[in-house]
Amino acid sequence: MRVYLPATLPVLDGALRAGEIGPAPVPAYTVTPALREWYAHADLEELEYAAMMHAARASLRLLRADPDVPRRRVVLAADVPDEQAGRGGGFDGGFDEPTLVLLAAPVPLAWVVSGHVDDLAAVPDVTAAVQALAAADGGDDDAQFLVDGAEGHDLMWYATQELGDLTG
Repeated sequence: MRVYLPATLPVLDGALRAGEIGPAPVPAYTVTPALREWYAHADLEELEYAAMMHAARASLRLLRADPDVPRRRVVLAADVPDEQAGRGGGFDGGFDEPTLVLLAAPVPLAWVVSGHVDDLAAVPDVTAAVQALAAADGGDDDAQFLVDGAEGHDLMWYATQELGDLTG
């Protein structure tokens, strides 16, 4: 199963050094039955994009938790065995996070197939989104506009052999 793992540049650096993403349980975002129900007419590519965008939103939350890290969303795509994915928002039928699963063990870097990272041009919008996230969660429409501004930036694709260049 393809999963999307939210991260930051320092988290990516730590994973590269450790050889895995963890510790378990590892929150991941994927195409779940709840997501399929939510986007009933979407094809697999659209569903995977939705799951990746949920992981990008989770990356914003990681950025909010650490004010000293570079303001770039990071999402790692990995292929994990289906039995690795435990219950999460998507499997509980919850639509707040219809793509969320919890992975039962750390994810070896060998399972990572690509990285997705904000371009430097997105940093001002990502910074504004991080600052507005709590208010957006509380229903503030102006704050949600700022969060949407960051989500309007496409994440750039990186091959696994390029990931070390992002942290150096």
